[in-house]
Order: sequence, then structure tokens, then C-alpha cells
Amino acid sequence: MKEIKHFINGTFVGSASGRTFDDINPANGQVIGRVHEAGRAEVDAAVQAARAALSGPWGAMSVAERADILHRVADGITARFDEFLEAECLDTGKPKSLASHIDIPRGAANFKVFADLLKNVPNEAFEMATPDGSGAINYAVRRPKGVIGVISPWNLPLLLMTWKVGPALACGNTVVVKPSEETPLTTTLLGEVMQAAGVPAGVYNVVHGFGGDSAGAFLTEHADVDAFTFTGETGTGELIMRAAAKGVRQVSLELGGKNAGIVFADCDMDKAIEGTLRSAFANCGQVCLGTERLYVERSIFEEFVARLKDGAESLMIGPPDDPTSNFGPLVSLKHREKVLSYYQQAVADGATVVTGGGVPQMPEALAGGAWIQPTIWTGLADDSAVVTEEIFGPCCHIRPFDSEAEAVALANSLPYGLSATLWSDNVSRAHRVAGQLEAGIVWVNSWFLRDLRTAFGGSKQSGIGREGGVHSLEFYTELKNICVKL
Repeated sequence: MKEIKHFINGTFVGSASGRTFDDINPANGQVIGRVHEAGRAEVDAAVQAARAALSGPWGAMSVAERADILHRVADGITARFDEFLEAECLDTGKPKSLASHIDIPRGAANFKVFADLLKNVPNEAFEMATPDGSGAINYAVRRPKGVIGVISPWNLPLLLMTWKVGPALACGNTVVVKPSEETPLTTTLLGEVMQAAGVPAGVYNVVHGFGGDSAGAFLTEHADVDAFTFTGETGTGELIMRAAAKGVRQVSLELGGKNAGIVFADCDMDKAIEGTLRSAFANCGQVCLGTERLYVERSIFEEFVARLKDGAESLMIGPPDDPTSNFGPLVSLKHREKVLSYYQQAVADGATVVTGGGVPQMPEALAGGAWIQPTIWTGLADDSAVVTEEIFGPCCHIRPFDSEAEAVALANSLPYGLSATLWSDNVSRAHRVAGQLEAGIVWVNSWFLRDLRTAFGGSKQSGIGREGGVHSLEFYTELKNICVKL
């Protein structure tokens, strides 16, 4: 039984209150650890440690010195790859085949990419005329924003946490991380790697707990936190914005989505099926960029539905250690209740269940896990809750369309705009339609293909701000102009 403590000022500490909660393996329902829940005292200690570290050795380091340390952090994750892999799969239940190719390598890469990027980003400079003829020079410098509150999600725990912590530290900030209560292990383990890499005490802090009246609320209410970055539900993002408004703190929010996929008749069908299978069912559908709404041109609708059904039914459901498994459980039984409620709602609304719709039969050792079937529907009305609300499970609804304009209107019809996919071999159409889709990222003939130098974030109710590349630097630094009279 693991004891999972906070990491504050370079030390693992328990909660003064003695309050803990269970860390549960979603593959079998067994308790794998006891997690200490932070109260206001622990959150305040973490924030004050982060504040003090800004004035310590970390604040005096050059960009090159910080970059060297962050490279050592990345190397430390890689050196302990198997430990991080085991921890991530225990918390999430996802297949090791998935986590070993995406979660852990990307989690390490985020430190190197942003450390190297900061070393090579130029700042602006301008010469200006003055009335006396001697002139002046204006130049910009970047300075850390300060203490960053990082509130990270449970679906890709290490990857999405380091996606925020990497650039924050590269820019010279310090962080207090509140990971999801569902997935505390890798964020905590990273504290050991930070120590070994020479990251000064107080630079990286971790507090565990829940949202309301717990660590999440105590962190966002803390006046000494300078900015917040969050990935999660739109409703929670609204609460963080309200808390951040006091003191006028900045926020970067990647929020909910109901992502659309458009499949034109001139697509490469094999590629469209393969890409859609991943976008709808990878990580048991628990990907913020996943596709839950599919619009398929009518002439290929029947073929597409039949082939996607075959693909969904060929997924191998099993535990993380099974090398043949490529489809794990949902993150928790509580989340399964939510997803199953939509499965039931779809039937009540008159959907045709193409495949799935329930809970699979699992061996006795796994019967307590949060298993669910990959599910496809057709026949629902456009205003059905199943079509308009984010489910965050392995499911999608497929609807036919007859014209390009209709497809664009359907894709843009909801108040979300995180991502979209578009499948067409007509280059002109691909560019034309991609430009009309209201989403922060549009994939053409691909999905989840990410260049970390590019802007990432949502539009409409799917978020505020952009991260990635220089856009992360814009959030994690303050740009100061210095004007020198000659």
C-alpha cells in the first residue's frame, strides 16, 4: 500500500489534519494507495515555498543554467521510465503499449523542448527619433511571471502536467501543482526526479486533494499565486476564472469540447477509418481532443459506419500488462456512471446502437474495474444531449450530410471549439473547410499529430489562451519594455 504525500519545499510531507483518500486502480477497483489531502496550511506552505524560491538560486540562474537542469529532469524521467510507466498505468488503467509510446516519452520531452526553445527566442528592439535629434532605443526583456498554479487532469496525467510545468520552469517561474485526485502518482514521483536533477527546493511543489473546499479551491484563492493554468471541464474553468479575478491574475484554460469530425466522399477511406478509430476510442475515449461527433457524406455513410463498427469490435479490451490489449478501462467507477448515463440516454432518445452500449464481461479478477464497451450510434437528433454534451468516453454518433456547407454548419453548431478533424483528398476543399471550422486546432487527414512549436488551445467555451512554442512563453513571462534615451 503506497502512501502518497505532498511535495513541498523539496520534502515529502503529510497533511497536518491526517486526512487521506484512496487511490484506486481502475482496472480492478483495488485500492493501491492512501493520498494525503492538503488543507489550507499545506497549500499555503507550498505557495510560500514557491514564492521564496523565486529569490533564491533559481531566480539567479541564467537561461542556459536552467535549461541544463531541465534536460537532467527529462533524462531522469527516461532513466526511471519503467517506474513512471507502472505508476501511470496503475492510476489510469491504460494499456502500457499506449503509455509507453505517448505519455512517458512526451512527459520527458516537454522539459527539453521548452528549455531549448527559450534559448533561441529573440526579443524585439526599436530605434526611435526624439525631438532633440539624439534618439532612443526601446528593447524588450522577458521576466518570469512568478508563482504559477498548475491544475492538471487525469486523462494524460504526466504529459499534460509537464506540458505546463516544463515551460513554466524554463521561463524561471516556480510552480505549485494540484494533480487530479484520481491520478496522483506520477506527479508525486516527479518530485524525486526534480531533487536528483538539482532543481532547488521550492521550485516544484505538489499538493493533493479535491476541487471545492480542498486543495484546488485553496490554491486558486491564494493571493500569492500570480497565474493559473488548467486543463479540465468548462464549469471548473469558470470557477477558476472567478477566483483569479480577485487580484487580476492571468489564466490559461483548456476546457471541454464536443469535437466534430467531417468525412467527405473523396477521402482515403482506409486512413479515415484508422484515424477515426483512434480519435474516438484511444485512451478509452478520455482525450480532450477526441471525436464524439462524426458527419459523413451520405454516399459513403453506410460503408463508413460498417467499417468503423468492425474496427471498434476488433479492439482488444484488457489490463495494462496484457501486451495484446489496446483498450483499457475508464478512470473510475464514478466516471463510468456518467458515461453509462449517456449510453442510456441515447437509447431513450431513439438512437440506433451500432455496437456496444454497455459493460463488457470481464474475468473475475477484473470485474471490479471501470470497464465499458466502445460504442457507436446513429439516428439521433442534432439537439440530443448525447450529440451536444461532452461525454468523455469511448463513443461517437455518426450522422450523414449532403453538402459542404451543411457539414460546416453542423460542425460549428455547438458552443465548443477545441479541435476538429477533416478527411478529404481534395486539397482545395481541405483548406477551404479547415479555415471555416471554429476550433483551436484542425487536423486534415490525421489526428493527434502535434508539433510542440505550434499554438494549442480552444476557442469559444473550449478555453482561453494558447500554449506551445512561443505562445507558452507569452503566458509564462511578463514582457517588459526598456526605453533608453541616447
